[in-house]
This record gives sequence, C-alpha cells and structure tokens, in this order.
Amino acid sequence: MNTSNLIFPTNRVVDIENCFLNVLKPLYPEQEIRTFFGLLCEAFLGWNKVALLLHRNETVNQSDLLRFHWALDDLKQYRPIQHIVGYTDFCGCRIVVNKNVLIPRSETEEMVCSLTSMYTGPMRCALDLCTGSGCIAISLKKKFPQCSVTAVDISSDALKTARTNATSNNVEVMFVQDDVLCFDRNNPYCGLEPPDNGWDLIVCNPPYVTESEKSSINRNVLDYEPHLALFVPDSDPMLFYRHIASFALHNISATGLLAVEINERFGQSVLNLLDTQGFDAVLHKDFRMKERFVTASLKASSR
Repeated sequence: MNTSNLIFPTNRVVDIENCFLNVLKPLYPEQEIRTFFGLLCEAFLGWNKVALLLHRNETVNQSDLLRFHWALDDLKQYRPIQHIVGYTDFCGCRIVVNKNVLIPRSETEEMVCSLTSMYTGPMRCALDLCTGSGCIAISLKKKFPQCSVTAVDISSDALKTARTNATSNNVEVMFVQDDVLCFDRNNPYCGLEPPDNGWDLIVCNPPYVTESEKSSINRNVLDYEPHLALFVPDSDPMLFYRHIASFALHNISATGLLAVEINERFGQSVLNLLDTQGFDAVLHKDFRMKERFVTASLKASSR
C-alpha cells in the first residue's frame, strides 16, 4: 500500500488518535475507542497508558503508521480488538486469541478469581472442560503450581491455541481432545483417566447462548468467534450441564468443587439440575449483578 494514501493527516500519535475518534464514533462509544487506541499503542509501540500520555506528540514511522491504518479498517468491520493485537490478558496471563477460540471475558476471569480464593489449602488436581484458549486451565496452574491440571476441548484448532498459550505462560497442562457431550452415566470416563479419589476441581465455561439469542449478539462476536463454543439449541439449554454434572458425579473428589459459567436466564434451571444430580449448588452474581456462575459440591448422600 502507498502510505501517501493513508487517511491520517500526520504521523503524530495525537493526530492518529483523533482520526480514530472521528472515523469510529458512529460505531463505538468514545471511551471504547480510546481504549482500543491504547491497546494498539501497547501492541505496536510498546507504550503503556503513562507512556501514551507522555509521548502523544511524538511521531511514528511509516511501518507503524500502516499498522494503525489496517487496525482502523479492521475496527470499522467490527473485528475484535483482541484479534487485531493477537492477545488478551486474563488473570495475569497473556492469552493468544484467534478465530478458533472464544475471547476470554471479564466475567470468566471473575469466576476464576472467586474459585482460587475459595481454596486456602493445596489443590491436587483440576479439570477444565471446554477449555478453548486454555485461559482457565493456565490460570489455575499459575495459581496452584503443584496442581495437576487437565484441559479438554472438542476442537483440535482450539487445543493448538491452548497449547501455545500454556507454553508462552511457562506452565504444564495436559490437553485432551474429547467431546463433553459424550460424557454421561453410561460412559463416565471417556478418554480421561481420573486421578485417584477424583478431581478436586472440575470447572467449565460451556456453550450456553441459545440460538434465538443470536439476533442480540454483537457483530464483533457473531462474525468472529466460533459458534461451536457459543450456542446451544433453544430446545435444550441444559444440554452441556447435564453431561457435565453426570460426569462430575462419578469423577469429583468427595470434598471437590464443581464450577460452571451460566446464561443469566437459566440460573435456577442449572441449580435444579445439579440438585437432582446429587449436588448442593450455589448461584453467584458477577460484577454487573447478573447471575453468572454456579459452584456445587456433592451432597453427603452422593459421596
């Protein structure tokens, strides 16, 4: 591309930012645009927020100017900022993201932080189902270095990304390709070899958005993130939770914890399901005060 055709009036950072604000203001709130630009400066120039404030009048070279141009074009097409820079941060870990995995959400990060705070003692072994980018499994391994962590996903492409993330974060996680929907009472172990006395923690952020909710999903999600990891049929929103609960009943330790992220519409349904499967369950709200995840332990009669 001929850089003389770029729409930026100059190659000063402040002028580039103002161009972002003017071009994108019909599409995004102003503060979100400023956040986007800050993330791009970190990725392209290595500047944190303080450096951006101090060096706003500096100029960038033509190569970086071209990168900002492409990023602006991508944002006009609603491409997620995390895909543009290639990563996101989650529980202190840098996680590579792409079209094969869901972008980790702040609500999921909140769930993981809550889970790690619940454990004051050692955790022997943990299992992350529907791992996607591996963000949950990697965060658990970082928090509990002595814990043996296993992560499962149906997608080989997702597991490739998860393995990359584990390596870049210097942790060892065992990754297994398997289908959670094959887990049931008649096939309680599938391809997994359960540890002695069961897992101390089984966690899952499964697909839970119903097909009928597609019309309310933003384009940056609907057009760029894997539908396999997002959607469940309207006719069976409890699909994954049934299989997860059945599997956990056979494979969790007597004092272990099951944790699942949920669709805010179905909190009570998940509680009822876990109750019938033999668990005592608790519903938790996120920072937006929406019902977001459930934790459960075995009833005394189920141990």
